[in-house]
Amino acid sequence: MQGFLKKIFDFPKNLPSKAQWKLFFQVLTRKEKIIFLSCLGCFLSSLIFLSLNFYFERTKIVPARGGSFIEGVVGQPRFINPVLASSDVDRDLVELTFAGLMRYEKDGRIVPELIKNYQVSENGKIYEITLKDALWSDGQKITSDDVIFTIKTIQNPDFKSPEIVNWQGVKVEKISEKKLIFKLKEPYFPFLERLTVKILPKHIFGEIPPENFPLAIYNLQPIGSGPFKFKEIKYDKLGKIASLTLVKNENYFGKIPYLENITFFFFESEKDAIEALKRGEIQGLVVLNPQIPQLFLKNSFSLYEIALPRYFAVFFNPEKSDILEKKEVREALDLSLNKSEILAKVIENRGKIVNSPILPEFYKFTKPEIESTFDLKKAKEKLKKAGFLEKDGKFFKVKREATFSFESYLEKGSEGEEVKDLQRCLSFFPDIYPQAKITGYFGEATEKAVILFQEKYKEDILEPWGFEKGTGIVSKTTRKKLNEICNQMSTKTLPLKLSLVTVNQPFLEKTANLLKEQWSALGIDVEIKTFEFNELMRDVIKPREYEMLLFGEALGMIPDPLAFWHSSRKVDPGLNLALYENEKADEFLKKARTAQDFSELRENLEQFQKILIEDKPAIFLYSPNFLYLVSTKIKGLNFEIIADPSKRFIDIENWYLKTKRVWK
Repeated sequence: MQGFLKKIFDFPKNLPSKAQWKLFFQVLTRKEKIIFLSCLGCFLSSLIFLSLNFYFERTKIVPARGGSFIEGVVGQPRFINPVLASSDVDRDLVELTFAGLMRYEKDGRIVPELIKNYQVSENGKIYEITLKDALWSDGQKITSDDVIFTIKTIQNPDFKSPEIVNWQGVKVEKISEKKLIFKLKEPYFPFLERLTVKILPKHIFGEIPPENFPLAIYNLQPIGSGPFKFKEIKYDKLGKIASLTLVKNENYFGKIPYLENITFFFFESEKDAIEALKRGEIQGLVVLNPQIPQLFLKNSFSLYEIALPRYFAVFFNPEKSDILEKKEVREALDLSLNKSEILAKVIENRGKIVNSPILPEFYKFTKPEIESTFDLKKAKEKLKKAGFLEKDGKFFKVKREATFSFESYLEKGSEGEEVKDLQRCLSFFPDIYPQAKITGYFGEATEKAVILFQEKYKEDILEPWGFEKGTGIVSKTTRKKLNEICNQMSTKTLPLKLSLVTVNQPFLEKTANLLKEQWSALGIDVEIKTFEFNELMRDVIKPREYEMLLFGEALGMIPDPLAFWHSSRKVDPGLNLALYENEKADEFLKKARTAQDFSELRENLEQFQKILIEDKPAIFLYSPNFLYLVSTKIKGLNFEIIADPSKRFIDIENWYLKTKRVWK
């Protein structure tokens, strides 16, 4: 080693560099060359390692702009228009392409979006707002005129907006290009949530009459104010929309998204969408079947389970069933349900059991004092208390028919309907009238049966007259006893039977079948009827043509259950599906609406909760989580709670595919 080092230090320095290296390797032995190259390699490796370590320690990974996200959706878009949107598909696209006056944060808070600032006065009856400086995707300014146009279009029944019920009784007036006021008839605590409605551009839709409004090309090629704007739409050979692509909106007033494009592929069924997911054609999909995610969680997909303010329940309609008029029956139906089993079998515990229409766990309210528990024995006791008979594990309704009325003098040779009634009455007694023939003619067999009847009840029929044996003549005391006995005997026992109606969606059909199974164990037969959603709304819910309805209801981030439970909403277009009516409940619902703060809202809704649960107008079942499958390549997703499925996009600006390193 010393010789090797001496050669290096004694090496001539006055030669050209190339010659130096050539001469250097000539004077080294083979072993010395190996040592030199090894040392050089170690030096270079250390240099690279230290350089990289220095770089990584002093830089960080951050999202970079670029990349595309492809989502699969079941259904077809019709109205990418906040005034007309009614389907989940439309609402998803509206969420990305339009902005509202207010918006939801990922923690559920409602904060300004297009609003720069606002003031509330007159105890919540006046809202004065000032708009931000913002542009539509075509470069036009957003002004007060756009807001006023949107609200008045919603309020005009000719446009048939699904939002119309939310804006009844609200006046909107322009102050200036950027200022306007909303005037309410009475204070309405959840009004800020109403302001999350997306705003429509007046310069695009202002001249379109109501009859042409749904036909406008801009319903599928929107000019909006959201983080993304329309790019292109593609159709398949049958004329159906195959895909729709959005590109980031450079005129967006908020944070410009990292993603360059979002493309939606449209499928006819969830099954078709799942196959596309397997083939890698799409990167995201909302799933209804809780078993589906298991197929993808080990295959580069993440499952996001998000709480929603919604629940599913069985609503009773006592106007269509005298059985359901009895509170004991409604209580028995509730007590006989094993909700834990339903939650596990239907949605694989991806959600929560619900016992109240105000979702106390979601809103952090006080839970109801009385929560339904599975108790089949107690349920049967309730049915017996209600007057129903149990036989061989089934419950029966006893129906009495007071149809006999004997008024005529009848004897051998008489004919007519009253003789038929006499024969029907006598046929209740096999030992008196075994022939049980209903002929309408009073012959020997009938006469003999009358004699036996008279002698059976001789204390009431014969003894008052001093007779020992029957006469076979239907006179005063015989008629009286026939009317008494026959009307007592003319009862029918009918199986306790109810019908349950729901939407023909797999998880609701599965729920309905489990309900039927558990109520069968109680001793009640249930017939299940399923309908397409639009058919159910039109032919069943609107005219209230159901005994029991399995259906879902959704609240906002500020709960306002008045629309679902106030007595004024019992008929269409109201949504009081249980036709519930209670003056005290109505009072608390109204007080909750006019509350001045959240604590007052909570207090009134908890009082309403107590009354409604006592009345039992419905059975509350479960609140399923929202299930969203997304490729692990997509980063930046962060969900806590959302108001509805479309709000999964409220933080879309922070989603990203690409990354880069920057100095810390």
